[in-house]
Amino acid sequence: MKPVKLSFWGIAIVLTGLCLAAEPPFSVPYEFLVLRALLINYSGIIAIGMMSVAMILAVRPVFFEPFLGGLDKMYRLHKWIGIGALLMASTHWLLTQAPQWLVGLGLMARPARHGAPAPGEGVQQFFQSQRGLAEGIGEWAFYATALLIVLALLKRFPYRHFFKTHRLLAVAYLFLVFHSVVLMKFSYWREAVGPVLAGLLMAGSAAALGILCSRVGQSRRAVAVIDEISRHQDIHVLEVAIRLKGRWRGHQAGQFAFVTFDAQEGPHPFTITSVWNGDGRLRFAIKALGDYTQTLPATLKVGDPVKVEGPYGQFNFIGNKPRQIWIAGGIGITPFVARMKKLARQPDGKIVDLFYSTARADDEIISRLRRDAQVAKVTLHVLKGGDTPLTVERITRVVPKWQSSDIWFCGPSGFGHDLRRDFRARRLPAEDFHQELFELR
Repeated sequence: MKPVKLSFWGIAIVLTGLCLAAEPPFSVPYEFLVLRALLINYSGIIAIGMMSVAMILAVRPVFFEPFLGGLDKMYRLHKWIGIGALLMASTHWLLTQAPQWLVGLGLMARPARHGAPAPGEGVQQFFQSQRGLAEGIGEWAFYATALLIVLALLKRFPYRHFFKTHRLLAVAYLFLVFHSVVLMKFSYWREAVGPVLAGLLMAGSAAALGILCSRVGQSRRAVAVIDEISRHQDIHVLEVAIRLKGRWRGHQAGQFAFVTFDAQEGPHPFTITSVWNGDGRLRFAIKALGDYTQTLPATLKVGDPVKVEGPYGQFNFIGNKPRQIWIAGGIGITPFVARMKKLARQPDGKIVDLFYSTARADDEIISRLRRDAQVAKVTLHVLKGGDTPLTVERITRVVPKWQSSDIWFCGPSGFGHDLRRDFRARRLPAEDFHQELFELR
């Protein structure tokens, strides 16, 4: 999570520094309306700057994956930047409305009118002529953006609706770009903040158009058909094997792909449980955790068309320690299955302990795990529903030399958070705890 936090605060600090350089607060009179105007400009620039970064991240630029630690971390940054943009946009809106409310409450005299500003020339004159339109568009685009972001944060909002409504943010963003370009203080364009913001707005607008034209991940898409389906009803897991009909760039153990079984539902991220053999086959294990995944056993059949996009992710088991500890919760076992199949062919010499905690155990799956672990020379520890809960104390007791290990976790986020906290309390370096942040569903 460290790269995510550094990126979030880095973006906020850089934009703030550029705003302060353009118009230092100590250079203006300390009067309410003057300071309000300064804060309106500042909050507006921060809001649209953050929204631009969020829009860029929404198109899944794999270029940033190595730095951020994977697409799951990139999406986490996208989420928090979106929240930050909403907070700053709300502040911006409140500041524009404040005088009207204060006058209505009798707390402030109505500001004197100073007449229209002196007419500019060329582009500045055009911007001045569009101010009324830009203000109106910006206000309604803000209302739409706030609603859409709040809906995106509601976990009970169905994914199939989220998939459709979240794309509308691209439309609202383009309107807010017009609002920002017209209304930003014209002198700012001649300062460092101007070119930086212009670059963000152009990149964000290109990303928004790509989203609206369904071009996200275009170069990483392939079509396929379902080749095999296995149902494990006791643990509500569906295994699906697909046969690709298009090019696939290959993948590493631990990576995932966006899979579309139903165009109306949209793509869902699922970890790939098979290693790449160049034979055009991929396998996924899907846990029935949500409304949509619960319907798949009854709706999918062999021969159905599938769209797949990827691979993505940096859950790649790369580390410089001689040992590794793998911890899987429930369906989070999937990346470790793929890794064991890889190690069976290409051992890396590391000593590996795999802890698998599951509320319900399927005898067939456990048997396959034991076979895979034996071939890969991985020590497997299975904890079933009635067993003592898996804790850091238990892990460190089973693996006395845990300090020479890096930790790889995939499973429920709360479980991962507790393990990370307890390992950090035992002085495990933060960079040695690797967690997949996507909720696999």
